[in-house]
Amino acid sequence: MNLRVGLGFDVHPFGGTGPLILAGVEIPGATGLVGHSDADVAAHAVADALLGAAGLPDLGSVFPASDKKIRGASSIGLLAAVVELVADAGWQVINIDVVIAAEQPPLASYIAAMVSNLSTTVGGAVSVKPKHAEGVGAVGRGEGVAAWAVALLESRLES
Repeated sequence: MNLRVGLGFDVHPFGGTGPLILAGVEIPGATGLVGHSDADVAAHAVADALLGAAGLPDLGSVFPASDKKIRGASSIGLLAAVVELVADAGWQVINIDVVIAAEQPPLASYIAAMVSNLSTTVGGAVSVKPKHAEGVGAVGRGEGVAAWAVALLESRLES
């Protein structure tokens, strides 16, 4: 087996004009995040983990902030495009593990929908874990949301 692992990270501050979207799930009543797309930190972290594992450029290089076409774009849509790039490079997703750090809002009731959205988009097993930063740093002070993701890919090409 030819396996590769990638690590992704993203963080955005609160204060966006749109709703809070995490892993493609809109969190009702929560303040949105500031970003060029919909600022979905979970989808962005997963995309960077996939790109890294496949040996491709990072998300900001694939979809630069200067590209007006991504302004307000769905990050799940961007993630789907990344999955295609990864597949075109000869890789398939085995699994993804995601941690989302946020002091507010509570995320536990949205985890199943997040797992479903991400699993459907990447075509592999996904786990999502909500965490608190326990008052430490910008996320701990409630200034934004951060996410980390690890992706395991398997080569579809014969060695």
